[in-house]
This record gives sequence, C-alpha cells and structure tokens, in this order.
Amino acid sequence: MSDDLVLASDATFAGEVLGAATPVVVDFWADWCGPCHMMAPVFAKLAGEFRGRLKFAKLDVDANPATADAYGIRGIPTLIVFRDGEEADRIVGYLPEAHLRMALERHLQPV
Repeated sequence: MSDDLVLASDATFAGEVLGAATPVVVDFWADWCGPCHMMAPVFAKLAGEFRGRLKFAKLDVDANPATADAYGIRGIPTLIVFRDGEEADRIVGYLPEAHLRMALERHLQPV
C-alpha cells in the first residue's frame, strides 16, 4: 500500500476514518471482485492527487464484515466519503477516472 492509502479494518475504522480531521474516501472492496481491481489504480492515483485534502482508505469486505455490514455494503466496489464521522456521499460500482475525480472534488479540503 502506498503512503497515500491507508488499510482500514474493523479494529481501526473508528480511528482511521470516523475520527479523521479531513474527509475520508473509503473503498469497500474484495480480492475476487473484477471491478474492484479496475478501480484500484484509479483510486491510488487520485489518492496521490488529493493528498492532504482527502484521505483515502481501503477496507476488504471479506476480512472486515462487521464494518461492511454496518454501512450496508451490498455491492462492490462501493466508495463512501466520510466527513466528521458521518457518511457524506456514496458511489457504487466502477467509475472512470474523470467521473470519479469530479464526484470527489466537491469534498476537497481547501488548499
């Protein structure tokens, strides 16, 4: 995992995501999910672009079912943007880079 991405888990979710000072984009994914693998490089690239303004985290739904269940994850990839510990936006399914960038820009912290 790069320095721009955090691996979240059931045990670390509250601290890494809900308690974060900046908005956090969480990629709920699984290793067997083809669209999740398509999303991964786009997610990693945007994590680098938005460094310091958005935090990016990945959560494997198979390894962390409690958090996935708590947020009603029924299809993956699902991206949820958390702001001040609350869900601010949800994107379900693969999006091309340009569309995902536009969807996330409204959640950017000022530079």
